[in-house]
Amino acid sequence: MGNGYMGKILNVHLGTGVVAEEILPEEVYEKYTSGMGLAAYLLYDRIPAQADPLGPDNILGFVSGLLTGTNAFFTGRWMAVAKSPLTGGWGDANSGGWFSYALKKSGYDGVFFHGVSPAPVYLKIWDGRAELVDASHLWGLDTAATDDRIKSEVGHKVQVAAIGQAGEKMSLLAGIVTDKARVAARSGLGAVMGSKKLKALAVGGRQKIKAADPDRIKILNAEFRQWFDNGQTLSRFLGPRTLNLFGRVLRVSPVALAQSGDLTKVALRKYGTCATNVLSSEGGDSPVRNWKGSGVKDFGIRPHANQINPRRIIDYQIKRYHCHSCPLGCGGVMEINDGPYPLTKTHKPEYETCCAFGTLILNDDLYSIFKINDMLNRAGMDTIGAGAVVAWALECHENGLLSKEDLDDIDLAWGNSEAVIRIVEKMIARDGIGDLLADGCKRASERLCGGDTCAMHAGGQELPMHDPRFDPGFAVSYVLEPTPGRHTSHGYQWIEMYGLNALFKDLPKLHTVSLIRDKYRPDDIRNLHMVTASRYMQFVNGVGGCLFGVQMAGKLKLTEYVNAVTGWNHPPEHYLLIGERIQNLRQAFNAKHGIVPLRDFALPMRALGNPPLDSGPMKNVCMDVKSLYDAFLEGMGWNRDTAIPTRAKLEELGLTQVEMKTRI
Repeated sequence: MGNGYMGKILNVHLGTGVVAEEILPEEVYEKYTSGMGLAAYLLYDRIPAQADPLGPDNILGFVSGLLTGTNAFFTGRWMAVAKSPLTGGWGDANSGGWFSYALKKSGYDGVFFHGVSPAPVYLKIWDGRAELVDASHLWGLDTAATDDRIKSEVGHKVQVAAIGQAGEKMSLLAGIVTDKARVAARSGLGAVMGSKKLKALAVGGRQKIKAADPDRIKILNAEFRQWFDNGQTLSRFLGPRTLNLFGRVLRVSPVALAQSGDLTKVALRKYGTCATNVLSSEGGDSPVRNWKGSGVKDFGIRPHANQINPRRIIDYQIKRYHCHSCPLGCGGVMEINDGPYPLTKTHKPEYETCCAFGTLILNDDLYSIFKINDMLNRAGMDTIGAGAVVAWALECHENGLLSKEDLDDIDLAWGNSEAVIRIVEKMIARDGIGDLLADGCKRASERLCGGDTCAMHAGGQELPMHDPRFDPGFAVSYVLEPTPGRHTSHGYQWIEMYGLNALFKDLPKLHTVSLIRDKYRPDDIRNLHMVTASRYMQFVNGVGGCLFGVQMAGKLKLTEYVNAVTGWNHPPEHYLLIGERIQNLRQAFNAKHGIVPLRDFALPMRALGNPPLDSGPMKNVCMDVKSLYDAFLEGMGWNRDTAIPTRAKLEELGLTQVEMKTRI
């Protein structure tokens, strides 16, 4: 055991029932930290190139972060990792809650599952003692019921990570759920868990997590808290109409102001992620009508008066939800006592859910969004992917590719919330039309018509609710990040909030004011921030850091936290190098498994404005992304034709063993 890490993992061989500890050398943590870095280090070597993602050769891992449990703010994240059945390449899914802390307190930095169990099981770990337990009686239960049942059985205070019906039925949209509603949703890793007949993990313990300098951690927390608590009076002015006004300015202004982390802290603290609902749907960030529109006002919806109004949402909130070590509390527990779908202790929907089942399908029924969010959390299904495939089905029905009979006599139409609920129920059960939709829009479109342009995905992963036509930075990250179609690494909005120049002194400051038209062409300073963010976010994922903490204008000093916890004394740039090593290893994993990102993760032309829209805030935007890609790839040191790491870059990072195995 070292400072900040437990120094060991648990390997669980489901086919034989053998559970074995593995001690890891200290240099592994020094080169990769923990979390995402530890996972990349292990899985690159241990998953064979031809492994079936839903077969016994795939390895499913659960990893905590280096800083988790050390009292450092915003460090309660955990990750599920495996070969993705959605993309065929590197798969990871990130979530919060309290599971990461419990996993580490159980005595391990990670747990890795090999093979396939002959019957349903769950893994119980308490204080370093692990055993597989029969889960036949749990198979078929939703995630909330599974959580309650296991906690009543185990006899210790544990945290549970479980799959619901979606994972059991190996839907490629299935995620893994903790705290009944915090979902590691992307990459289809709930399907991997279901393929292994692994229903859940129940983890906890009293193992000590050591830190070299606890007093320094307290000082860093106090410094952050002083800034964080300042300026909260601004929240009284952040009502839906004000946010709508900001969005209307974005629609027409020829200039852009850099987004502020100072404003982010206030908005997230007041509303959570649904704070951006009105701003994004009015300004052009939210995709509309399966990406065929931009700006909900152009479809007769008033953003400040319907389901995307964050004030209406938090009116139902009975208490705020904080993940481990989080001073923000962006989540919320709700009671829905009116409307057609009463719900008790349901969790507040995030922005992505509100958009995926709101603006994306022209639905203005708030109660249906609450209901669908609760259904998908219980089933353990990705709300982004589910909303995107429903939008695809809507357009297919509109175009005559799916008849009413094909849809099991459901009258699926834009804005018909009751029909959407019925479709979602069928997806969860893999019943009728739901069987076609449960594996996402790429496979559904291939089965229906050999693939088509209205399936909005990158490499099989449905696109998030941030439009590259509004933020071209996402056109880069959706394609060139090792997990495609993801919004949690970098986009232009994100890098403005990151404040990376406050952490890395040689990094120039971004322009505070810029012309809107300039964001569609390469900019050296902006590209340097994008490259830095790509590397930095993998360091963040290695220490268990939260995206929202990173968006706090550079005030969260994770590199200083790591020095205080470990006793190391490295400059910030050293940790950026660790992040770069992790990122290159993840991209090398894709190359090993036959993925060529520029070919296999290409965006649908519609997402780039081809053909361009004829109305709305993104009117006439048609992007040529090659110059943006070339600039980013040159900064990363990756091949400009394939987006695969070059031999020179791998050698520079000390990854020579990877260079020899990677098919470049």
